[in-house]
Amino acid sequence: MQLSNAESSTVLDDPGLDNPVLGSLAGRHRGLAIGDARAVRYPGEVSPFMAIADDADAEDWVALARLAAPGPVMILDTTTAVPPSWRLVHRFDGLQMVGPVGDALHDASILARTAGDLQLVRLGSGDVPAMLDLAGRTKPGPFLPRTVELGVYFGVRDGDRLVAMAGERLQPPGWSEISGVCSDPDYRGRGLARLLVETVADEIRARGARPFLHVVEGNDTAIRLYRSMGFTTRRGLTISSYQPESR
Repeated sequence: MQLSNAESSTVLDDPGLDNPVLGSLAGRHRGLAIGDARAVRYPGEVSPFMAIADDADAEDWVALARLAAPGPVMILDTTTAVPPSWRLVHRFDGLQMVGPVGDALHDASILARTAGDLQLVRLGSGDVPAMLDLAGRTKPGPFLPRTVELGVYFGVRDGDRLVAMAGERLQPPGWSEISGVCSDPDYRGRGLARLLVETVADEIRARGARPFLHVVEGNDTAIRLYRSMGFTTRRGLTISSYQPESR
């Protein structure tokens, strides 16, 4: 589904997507927030992401350093210069993509067409060990012991084995990020990632929000999949890991 010119302009100008970590911690995830409206982070066992106000000054960076210690931590873009005392550990370029408006339901028949005893299931705290194992083997991005608290997660099981999953991460006003998309190498190419992304997107739309996601630039397989599902690129961005100054 293509965006209309008016809708496209609204999405491009949505400030909630410009600083989604800050918006999320001031909104649906405020119960997890550590800090204040200008310098804030998630608990370390939930997510490594932290954020700072767009007009941050030196004192805000000092406050963020205190919250970050001992680090390292991750920052999703920033419009202010990072102090030289913050050592860059790693940086990669990515794309922010927004999902289409609509209520297209996931195609559960994918499971029926796939060999094995596969089941689509909602995941919870009791599934965390299996989720950590799958994420550790497939590297979809940061997934920690309490990441599941960020939102809804779905998985595909083959018998007792978790072989694929996807869920929610950042939730700025009106939006929810699809994240943690991964499949066991033995189960790739079966449409499970599509099924899970569509399932999570349906959950997001059902509560009146809209899905978006971040993908590493150069991950052409994932980008092609998301585009085939109607996701469009809103902007490029950088995701950086920093070791803050010692205090």
